[in-house]
Amino acid sequence: MIDLMRNSMRKALALAFLGGLILTGVVACGSDTTTDTATETMTGNSMDHGEHEMAQANFEGLSEGWNAIAPAGNTVCSDGSAYQFFVKQGDPARVMFYLEGGGACWEGGNCDPDIQPSYQVNLVNTDPSRAHGILALDQVSNPLADYTMVYAPYCSGDVHLGDTEQHYEMPAFDQHAAHALHIRHRGMVNANAALDWLYEHVQGPAQVFVTGSSAGSIPSPFYAVKIAEQYPQADIVQLGDASGGYRGFANFSPYDVWAVDRVVSDLDYIASIPADEFSFHHLYLGAQQENPNIRFASYDNAEDNVQKQFLALGGTPTESLQPLLMQNLQEISAAIPDFRFYVAGGPMHTILLRPDVYTYEVDGTRFVDWLAGLLQGAPIPNVMCEECSEPPAGQVSE
Repeated sequence: MIDLMRNSMRKALALAFLGGLILTGVVACGSDTTTDTATETMTGNSMDHGEHEMAQANFEGLSEGWNAIAPAGNTVCSDGSAYQFFVKQGDPARVMFYLEGGGACWEGGNCDPDIQPSYQVNLVNTDPSRAHGILALDQVSNPLADYTMVYAPYCSGDVHLGDTEQHYEMPAFDQHAAHALHIRHRGMVNANAALDWLYEHVQGPAQVFVTGSSAGSIPSPFYAVKIAEQYPQADIVQLGDASGGYRGFANFSPYDVWAVDRVVSDLDYIASIPADEFSFHHLYLGAQQENPNIRFASYDNAEDNVQKQFLALGGTPTESLQPLLMQNLQEISAAIPDFRFYVAGGPMHTILLRPDVYTYEVDGTRFVDWLAGLLQGAPIPNVMCEECSEPPAGQVSE
């Protein structure tokens, strides 16, 4: 047992050097607070998606910029601390729902916050106002700058798909005493609180862009289905950022640890998959079967180091991510003919909150132009790196 824990701890500690790349959530200082300013906006369809009802939003109490919202109910972070989400008012006809990344955990060795956890434990350092990429609202080429944005932070270690609590046992390890560990995997509860606010305050949007990075990328197809149920008239566009290489789990089951099977039980396709065969890419297949009108897409780096680190931590180490990534993309593309992907070379992890959004170019296609085309419903190509071990032109992040 101790040897297993040592191996787990070595892998978890190896993740620490990745710092903010694993915790692809935003690290910064405090956020805007709400005010008593009341606004209510009605707008027609600012995009060419056909006839739809007028979009209406009640932004009473919101200030300009980002607003922190403390929900009621059973929301909670993994360590028992309070959960909150963030809202930026914009065009009510165009909405973005963003699921933050930040690792994952499934045993004492990688959940223990006193060592080097492989996930974001709480929201002490989360603030979207300091982010770059698609949250750089002053970027003239940002196709999302005017969208109403709901930012769902992540602090549950369960890829936003948990609805359970676990009591892990942490054995003694070097100078670390043995102890019990209570982890609250309530990611679905937290994400639903942010969605409840959206449903209450925005009616009749023309488009909802459902996206997330890293751990937030994984559940985005599932949440796209749930949002489409609420807004059946809307154009629902999904984009997963940096989770395309995960394929199966050797040493844990998301069903058993996080109760994922219960959370996504509305997806009939997933309900038919046994625990030992489930893989995250199945969420695309199940979501498409539930709602073929959703437009699905993904972004990955072909040799994403963080995905490789988590594959190793989960018991399926690989020298190259690309074969697993290609298997998943081929399987998804066969099931979803209109699925679109953008694969850049190199080891970088995630793009959406990086300045690289505006500089990356692969095979003559700039990522920001590809993203704008996806949002507009324009024809866009599948983009695949040629020298996939090397970063593409325009990389500015480490």
